[in-house]
Amino acid sequence: MKNAIRDLRATRGWSQAHLAELLDVSRQTVIAIETGRYDPSLPLAFALAKLFEQPIESIFFPDQETA
Repeated sequence: MKNAIRDLRATRGWSQAHLAELLDVSRQTVIAIETGRYDPSLPLAFALAKLFEQPIESIFFPDQETA
């Protein structure tokens, strides 16, 4: 799943470590989410949406549209 986490984080001037601290996850988890190697759990996705004050749909989007 693709996402806009890196851009949203950069806009706020936050490091990966700072975002990880705010979410109570490891920096490696933030890296994996940003690169699309890891899809966050639903509670983590909601936490990200709340933190960035964005709807989940504007942060996460599928790699391909299904018919």
